[in-house]
Amino acid sequence: MAHARISDKLPPDIDPTKAPVAFGKRALPKLNEELQSPELLTQQRALMALCDLIHDPENLYQAIDVGFLDNLKTLLLHDDRTVRQKTTEILYIMAMHNVGRQGLIQNGVISALTELLDDPVDICRKNTHQIFEMMAKLPEDHI
Repeated sequence: MAHARISDKLPPDIDPTKAPVAFGKRALPKLNEELQSPELLTQQRALMALCDLIHDPENLYQAIDVGFLDNLKTLLLHDDRTVRQKTTEILYIMAMHNVGRQGLIQNGVISALTELLDDPVDICRKNTHQIFEMMAKLPEDHI
């Protein structure tokens, strides 16, 4: 007779650093909720998943509509270096698109980014400088 065994190890094809993402219109609102979680690992997973999704301009528009920028602005001052790094990376991807640059200006993210110019983590400073470089390329008539 066979016995059921339940292993405490994850299958080899599951990456524990990735958040499970909902489908369709529910994906980004769910990630936005997870960014507000008190658990660090949940926040990090949500940031990793968002970083993958935000490359698609359609997801970028939806992310701005959902209100990600307010949560990302808060996460810029997080104690964890990984959270700050992924947050600046997401903001840099957003700054590559015109709608993203306008969202950064309208939501006051630029003033929050100035706090990271002296960040002890090199990649956070680099991402911050790249965001400012992209913002400088915004034509005057779009402000």
